[in-house]
Amino acid sequence: MVQITVHLSGFTPRRLAPSEQDLLPSYKLGITNVVARASARADELTAEEYREGGLLLTRKVARLRPDWLAVVGVTAYRAAFDDRHARVGPQERVFGGTRVWVLPNPSGLNAHWTTETMAEEFARLRIAAGAGTDS
Repeated sequence: MVQITVHLSGFTPRRLAPSEQDLLPSYKLGITNVVARASARADELTAEEYREGGLLLTRKVARLRPDWLAVVGVTAYRAAFDDRHARVGPQERVFGGTRVWVLPNPSGLNAHWTTETMAEEFARLRIAAGAGTDS
């Protein structure tokens, strides 16, 4: 579902296959996980895994220094960065000069967000970041 959402938001000119992830930087986009272990549901991951993932992601941001860090999933962001009050959208927190945006998780378990409303939120970030196919 993330490939559809990324495309509908305007980040990419077409839906990319997972094997085409090496094309993402050309659209000013990179994707990584907060927690490297695969799981079917967020509640299968421990608080320690989220904290460790947040620490590793913070180090990656310090090394790569992107303009924006987008975290997919408000639950993951809250757990990884100990921010119980975070909401979808831009955050006050910055990592060095890197601004932070929390995006909805395109999981099928996140039923209150439709593909269209998720794409709209992803597009808000795309516009703020000056990224995508029309930049």
